[in-house]
Amino acid sequence: MDFIAPLNKAKQPLIEARINNKTKPLGSLGQLESLAIQLALILDADNPQIEKPTQLVFAGDHGVSKLGISIAGPEVTGQMVANFCHGGAAINAFCSQNDMQLFVVDCGTVVEQPDHPMLIKQRIDSTTKAFNTAPAMTDDQAQQAIDFGKQAAVKALATGANVIGIGEMGIGNTTSAAAIMHFITKQEIDYCVGQGTGVDKQTIALKKQIIMKAASLHRNNLDDAFSVLTQVGGFEIAQMVGAMLAIAEAGKVIIVDGFISTAAALVASQMSEHVRDYMIFSHCSYELGHTLMLKELDAEPVLDLNLRLGEGSGCPLALPILRSALAFYNHMASFEQASISVVQPE
Repeated sequence: MDFIAPLNKAKQPLIEARINNKTKPLGSLGQLESLAIQLALILDADNPQIEKPTQLVFAGDHGVSKLGISIAGPEVTGQMVANFCHGGAAINAFCSQNDMQLFVVDCGTVVEQPDHPMLIKQRIDSTTKAFNTAPAMTDDQAQQAIDFGKQAAVKALATGANVIGIGEMGIGNTTSAAAIMHFITKQEIDYCVGQGTGVDKQTIALKKQIIMKAASLHRNNLDDAFSVLTQVGGFEIAQMVGAMLAIAEAGKVIIVDGFISTAAALVASQMSEHVRDYMIFSHCSYELGHTLMLKELDAEPVLDLNLRLGEGSGCPLALPILRSALAFYNHMASFEQASISVVQPE
């Protein structure tokens, strides 16, 4: 059983007073202020710093990807893992730009990659089963995936990282994430299924049919978040869940990427009550269900750029905003320090 402590909010009044006494009108830095409060509560109320920020990209293939639900076949997952390792993807560019170290986790892909310093091999199998005809994975596989995800997070934490981004790569995984969303939030399937890689209306209809068939097939085996993960999840989604649990247990910051990563966050928050305290949501995706899923988690995303790439791409893009939140918190003068006289509203 994971022990994730709730955030100790004893110092929150002092943190808020420090922010309110900065040389600015009350609340004028908007979401930067709420981010500063959360970061200070997690990292250090007196002098919070971001140390060795790290991005983990979990890659896994899905049995449903063979059913024509994407513009690409499952072999593309492995090809993109190779692209990550060779530095050619968007996530490489964004991590490099924002001084974020990057690791890719092979959770189980059709195309296995050779060893690489950036690659962490934690393969469960080459692919999950098509969840419209069978459970996506066994209970043992799901638990192994969660445990592997924890191991990947522990490796990142051991480098000194105190802020870790969680992202993914997996052809077909928007369908899996939509199914997870549907079964946990009870939202109608129409509100859960979106374009994914940019598919047409007929393919969106097919994705809905697959989830409806899964709902009929698995309806007696959806007792909790773990069983939902087992029935319709992915190896990479399960490993993201494990990573989030481990980061929260260590008392560090989780940056959540887009729709699929948020589905993992939804599962993790169902499995452990306080893991949500440590999550910062990098952006609101263009994927249809993401807004509703963020609302379910009471999450205010940092950015809204109409992204739907995945790869963890929102995490390094949000990192400068987090750094800015700490910059004003740590370095902006108070009214007293600046010898400025104002009357703050009560």
